[in-house]
Amino acid sequence: MWDRLRDRLVAADPGLIRLRLAGLAVGGIGISILVIAGLGRPIPTIMVAGIAAMQAAFNVNDRTPGKQAVTLVLAFCSGALSMTVAAFGSTAPPLDSILFVVLIFFAVYAQRFAPRGNALGALAFFMFFFAMFLQLKPAQLPTFLESLAIGLAANAVMRFVILRRRPERELVRVRRAFRARLAAVARGAAAYLASGGSDRRRAQLLRADSRLHEAVLMIEDAIEDVLEPPSSELLRRRAIEVELAAQWLSLTTRRTNMEKLSDETRDELVGNLLRFESLIENDPRALPVISDTEEFSKLLVAGSRLDKKSPGDDLRRAIAELALADVNAQRIAQNDYSAEAELPAHEEPERKKIFAYDNRTRSAIQATIAGGLAVLGGELVSHARWYWAVLTVFVVFLNTNTTGATFVKGFRRVTGTMVGIFGGMLLALLVTGDTTATLVLLLVCVFCLVYTARVSQVVMSFFITCMLGLLYSLLGTFTFEVLWLRVAETAVGAVAGILAAMAVLPVRTRTVLRSDLDAVLDDVTAFVEQVEVLLSGRENVNVIELSRELDRSVEKARTTIEPLTHPMSLSSRRDYGSYVLTALDRISFRARHVAARAEPGMFAGQERLEALTDRIIHNVEVLREAIGEGSTQQKLDRDTETPLTHDSDDARQRSVLTSLGRLDEGIVALGRVFEVPTTESVQPNVRRRTESSQAVADRVTSISEEPVRRSTQ
Repeated sequence: MWDRLRDRLVAADPGLIRLRLAGLAVGGIGISILVIAGLGRPIPTIMVAGIAAMQAAFNVNDRTPGKQAVTLVLAFCSGALSMTVAAFGSTAPPLDSILFVVLIFFAVYAQRFAPRGNALGALAFFMFFFAMFLQLKPAQLPTFLESLAIGLAANAVMRFVILRRRPERELVRVRRAFRARLAAVARGAAAYLASGGSDRRRAQLLRADSRLHEAVLMIEDAIEDVLEPPSSELLRRRAIEVELAAQWLSLTTRRTNMEKLSDETRDELVGNLLRFESLIENDPRALPVISDTEEFSKLLVAGSRLDKKSPGDDLRRAIAELALADVNAQRIAQNDYSAEAELPAHEEPERKKIFAYDNRTRSAIQATIAGGLAVLGGELVSHARWYWAVLTVFVVFLNTNTTGATFVKGFRRVTGTMVGIFGGMLLALLVTGDTTATLVLLLVCVFCLVYTARVSQVVMSFFITCMLGLLYSLLGTFTFEVLWLRVAETAVGAVAGILAAMAVLPVRTRTVLRSDLDAVLDDVTAFVEQVEVLLSGRENVNVIELSRELDRSVEKARTTIEPLTHPMSLSSRRDYGSYVLTALDRISFRARHVAARAEPGMFAGQERLEALTDRIIHNVEVLREAIGEGSTQQKLDRDTETPLTHDSDDARQRSVLTSLGRLDEGIVALGRVFEVPTTESVQPNVRRRTESSQAVADRVTSISEEPVRRSTQ
């Protein structure tokens, strides 16, 4: 039980990166408290140092320690300037509110220069905010600037000394997370086969596939943090190959379950899967282990049969292929490149222009106007606490690029704050008068909010509100009215942000979605064209990398679609978003399967491959025209009669053609969203295609033939 729990925790946080960030924040605050208490400074200075340490942990994310040190120095400069402006601005109201609104523009605009821009903008904003929260006066500046320096220095101690980044250890953790998800696939396949294909075990296996894919996407990001190019690129490719092999294992398990298996054969196959799972669960620090074990040799021997007459041979071969893919990934993780023909080239990212109009500039303009509305609305609610509304505006415009995303983020912020009111009240009442207990609970809240920040906006807002209650208790100004005032100001800020996003340079979710879909279709076209080149034998190209490019485009579209599928959205919009998402998942899933099975020259000289790929590309072009222009006179070509495969095809050929056919069906399904008409085409003198048991096992999702209701946004 403990091993499974550990695997789940590690798989949820590859490399324990979120845990390290939370440790940096809590450790930095702890050191700040000790230093400032030793100097005999007042409690408000502790808050400034703590916030500086926490924001530095959040936002200083440069790749190298040297760049991080430079960012910390620049962060002190931006924070000190912000506090100074806030202190002098407070002496001539409403100058402070005007300066605060102006600061929002620069803080949001600075995000386009990530990662350093994020750190400088966020620290400047929060230092201005807390200067107003603590009613900082010019005479107090030296003491508070000292606290700012102490907080950033404490973060530096944690970052460069105590919790210094160790890429080798993080890589081990990343690998352990990946292997935990990989083991879940093998375990799910064994359970599915042992149960005879029960619906419950099928759902468990499909869920394991989905979680493995999610883990690989997270791990791709983590790899870039722990390895330098081109090693990171090569390891990422090998991880993708393992994922594809694991998905093929899952699919083959479902197909094998439909064969007539004797009890002895079924038990043998289940045993092979469980033995493979036991090898996966070995500690990555001891790797490579699979290739050094007797079990690995047995798996390869079992998977090397070529007669294909014995039931279960396809599954034995799939297990062996997954084992080999895992060994190749292990070699790269161990810095062994002996089996690689060449290392991938690394391209430096383009430098961004200082002045340009893009989505980030538009968001900065919206945030500025929303900040002005928040000041006015916040003043009506409370003349003394209006800055809470401005804080909410800043938060809801962080990393949002559509009106729908702003709405959802504002809603989550208000929801988390309302729930956090009760937690803040309870904690404040429990520790009132006990400074030590208050500080301990503050550190717990800081840890939780940093750890969950990348996972849930609602949970993070809950812990922020709890922390607020403890801060007021520490200052001796806690009342229930103050916390309810916090909810009201948060609501004002959220409404101001939504209104600005809707009325000022609005970008509708569906407008951005159309742009994302165009990028997806570009990647589909490139993928299908190169697959045809590979399968026809004209050239040996890397279609696995192209399938991952398609995956990234689909993930970007998924993020854009999220506001449409939110429970607060209209029913028609949810149907629209869910349908688009299902179609995109089918397309990306099938592309990965084609990439996993495709081999050079597999269909050399066969016209049916060219006919199928031409039809897919034609359908993509028709759909692109419908998305770009809103309508099209052309029709999607759909052939439901011509058989894709021949009786003489082997399992790999059937798999590739079936997946290409299902990818084409995904394109046609996506066309229904945009009301693109479909025409049926069939080649003459061909028999009607019947659905085989293999096709049934291969099915991933079912999309209705009925047209989808358009969103009325």
